Amino acid sequence: MVHDWGHLFEDRVECVCPLIGQYRLPNDHNNAYICTKYTSMQFVDPKNDIAFRKIFGNENKKVILISFLNAVLSLEGDLRINSVELMNPYQLPIIQGLKSSIVDLKARDGKGHSYVIEMQVAEPDGLEKRLLYYLSKDYVNQIDSGEQYAELKPVIFIGIFNFEFTANKHSISHHAVCNVESGERIIKDMDFFFLELPKFTKKNVELVTITEKWLYFIKEAKNLDVMPTDLGDEGLAQAYHDAAKFTWTKEELNAYDYAAMREQDERGIKALAVRRAEQKAMEQGIEQGNDQGQGQIVRFQASQGKTVAEISDNTGLSMERVQQLIGSA
Repeated sequence: MVHDWGHLFEDRVECVCPLIGQYRLPNDHNNAYICTKYTSMQFVDPKNDIAFRKIFGNENKKVILISFLNAVLSLEGDLRINSVELMNPYQLPIIQGLKSSIVDLKARDGKGHSYVIEMQVAEPDGLEKRLLYYLSKDYVNQIDSGEQYAELKPVIFIGIFNFEFTANKHSISHHAVCNVESGERIIKDMDFFFLELPKFTKKNVELVTITEKWLYFIKEAKNLDVMPTDLGDEGLAQAYHDAAKFTWTKEELNAYDYAAMREQDERGIKALAVRRAEQKAMEQGIEQGNDQGQGQIVRFQASQGKTVAEISDNTGLSMERVQQLIGSA
């Protein structure tokens, strides 16, 4: 099966075929590919702050966001989104040390429905309350005081989480206000969709639906060296193109790397705070001979996959004492 990706690279003399890492001349209709040094590709991580906004917030590539929204919201027929207005399109931060100029990606479709798409690589404290707060603000800010409530339009939150957030086993879940007994929905203007990436475990060969292919792209693109075949969707193909590092400028790649380092630093700061709190609690427990305090710390570290030897090193307790505390649960 021959793929003509020329329309994705109209600004180049030669066109890259992301599927096999070869070039094809734009005016060559004989399906002849020219071998080059590009035998593989490198993709950015769509979960990265800069990459996420560049790919999904591209004012000139709205087909990407439209495809993504239709896929994750399972919109078909007359319900499908055909156009969107980006409320905060991607802009590279002017100063590398500053955060990106937008916090979340926000868009509005032709019916006036608003969408807030957010990427979270780690679960912050109080996330569920923050989601309610911010989506409520977006809903209220649609009208000024004294205007008709009937003018209010639905707002939909789509959270892409690189952690497990709900107890259900599905990688995509839909949450809304409804009667807890019958499921009836009277209040219909606020919806929450959670995409929990750790719960999505399908391999490339197992992908069937466009929704699965989008989840795979977000989770696995950084680990690929060629674009998957049979995408069957222009928006998703454009997303892979925009995720290919050779399409990025040096300035964009520097900002991408800086965002990755900043994210790693933030995780390191949180991990250090946890370790110090654990150590302090352990020292207090040891000083007071507090079996309960020691046990809580030991069992917590065990639940995180730490071995008895590692827990012993971390706490200063003997391996025998660690085993005793784990066994006393």
